[in-house]
Amino acid sequence: MFYVYVIVEEKTNEKNIGFTANLKRRVAEHNSNRGAKFTKSGTWKLVYYEAFASETDARRGEKKLKHDGRSRYQLYKRIENSLCDHK
Repeated sequence: MFYVYVIVEEKTNEKNIGFTANLKRRVAEHNSNRGAKFTKSGTWKLVYYEAFASETDARRGEKKLKHDGRSRYQLYKRIENSLCDHK
């Protein structure tokens, strides 16, 4: 399985969208200073993920959310309570 996920930093409420084949490992990496440059510090909480059987579909989904403001907006509206209640 491949995953597209949204994590939120506890204190700053910053959001990050990512892709991985191992969701537990990737969230742990974000929280142990081995995440992407943007997510190397802070405490990140997983608030949303989608599972895909195809890596190509997952990468396409991540790219669409990262680069298409309307898609990202619609996702954030669907999960607005999760974004606010992640603490």
